[in-house]
Amino acid sequence: MKVSFHGHAVVKIETGEFTLLIDPFINGNGQTDLKVEDVKADYILLTHGHNDHVGDTVEIAKANNATVIAPFELADYISWQGVETHGMSIGGAFTFPFGKVKLTQAFHGSSFVNEKQEIIYTGMPSGILIEAEGKTIYHAGDTALFSDMKLIGDRHPIDLAFVPIGDNFTMGIEDAAYAVELLQPKSVVPIHYNTFPPIQQDPQKFAELVSNADVKILRAGDAVELS
Repeated sequence: MKVSFHGHAVVKIETGEFTLLIDPFINGNGQTDLKVEDVKADYILLTHGHNDHVGDTVEIAKANNATVIAPFELADYISWQGVETHGMSIGGAFTFPFGKVKLTQAFHGSSFVNEKQEIIYTGMPSGILIEAEGKTIYHAGDTALFSDMKLIGDRHPIDLAFVPIGDNFTMGIEDAAYAVELLQPKSVVPIHYNTFPPIQQDPQKFAELVSNADVKILRAGDAVELS
């Protein structure tokens, strides 16, 4: 299994048969190496409804006939735009052809602003656990530190975790390092930093604070092989 990082919170997972894309914010993302017209995906997984995570989901899904997996209200909203979706809720799991997906809680917001300057609610924000080919990947989404991360790690031994470190909107470096202590992953990748001025961070400082996992600081396009 190949897992690659593509700037901000964009993650691609390639199994033997399927390609999954998490939070495909591409247009407007100065950190990414991807172009929307070149992206291939069988499934798109969304953590919450903010534009820097939903991003180019609809265009990519339509171009690839991909299914979008998302929190229930967000899945409904995406489906109204002519895209096949599968809605889920926190704590629920479902087995897809590529493997099992379970949504976890995340402490954040989830909405977007329409052209009338109305805030549209898109359900609870979430993290995503993916079990495929005997490996477990955890994408924390946008979240604050919370103590039940220990429960997530205890019940789902994690091979690779993606955690935000940008501060201001999510955990900062210190809280993210403590989150890694609770989650106990084998490897961890810092995400959601340096895309915008309020979330400028030095990932090396995060790496220095983490003592219980292999920290992989990935540039856009870098990949990790899980075997």
